[in-house]
Amino acid sequence: MSVATDASLTHFTRTAERAANQVISAYSTSFGLACRLLGSRHRQHVRNIYALVRVADELVDGVTAEAGLSYREQCDALTHFIDETHRAVKLGYSSDLIIHAFAQTARTAGIDHSLIDPFFDSMRMDLGERTDLLERTASATEQPTPLRFDADAHDGYVHGSAEVVGLMCLRVFMRDEIIDDGDAAALEHGASRLGAAFQNINFLRDLADDTTRLGRSYLGTSDHLEDRDRMGWVSTIRAQLADANAVIPMLPRDARAAVRSALALFQALTDRIEQTTVDELYRSRVRVPDPVKAGLAARAVASTWMELHR
Repeated sequence: MSVATDASLTHFTRTAERAANQVISAYSTSFGLACRLLGSRHRQHVRNIYALVRVADELVDGVTAEAGLSYREQCDALTHFIDETHRAVKLGYSSDLIIHAFAQTARTAGIDHSLIDPFFDSMRMDLGERTDLLERTASATEQPTPLRFDADAHDGYVHGSAEVVGLMCLRVFMRDEIIDDGDAAALEHGASRLGAAFQNINFLRDLADDTTRLGRSYLGTSDHLEDRDRMGWVSTIRAQLADANAVIPMLPRDARAAVRSALALFQALTDRIEQTTVDELYRSRVRVPDPVKAGLAARAVASTWMELHR
């Protein structure tokens, strides 16, 4: 490859990374804040992961439908996105900027099919393409009927949509580290549990939109959750967050503050969900005000600094 071509590819990759940064800026102030706390060697890679995940999620959560695509065309669009992602990870290039940025991260951090495939399996589930796990079917020409998960479908979906994303980020953090199998297993468990907590929190936060706009029930097969269901999920989430918190000291120093900040935000959201009735959750989305988020991030930075300077 010539020097000119190398320079062209570098410029294209930097452009792709800027596109990924625009996605995170547009869709998540919370995740963007946590990313800013990462060391520079991790920051862009995590943004690249987020951008791919977000674009795929938007594809199955109504953007394609609002654009006028038929159900079959929506499925075809997702298949094209999946195929292009696999091709880019293999070759190191895509004309799709978001996929190209992700491919660079995947090749650098060793993010392979074992993590990519489960993620896209969950995206297919949102479109009703995994009818072996869901209580709905759809023809090639009509919109699927409402989605309702049983316990097995919930666990499978959460693994693909959230746990593997945590594991992708963990591979970024640990790509230059040498650790034994026991520590690796503990870190993977913590990363998975943090991802699961995040997803379950979002299921509770998004009850109104998931139910009314998307016709989906991720947390049970009944038409309407009860307050006892909400409290059961709060207990589950708290246990997941505790498992994640336990392994933060095992992370590289330049990843701990960001992960602590994200975990603190999830804890704050869980506290608010605990104080919000199910009927209220079906009407509005629980949020943490920006000044509170900033305070949580500052405390995460301070806690990490003290941990490192004992």
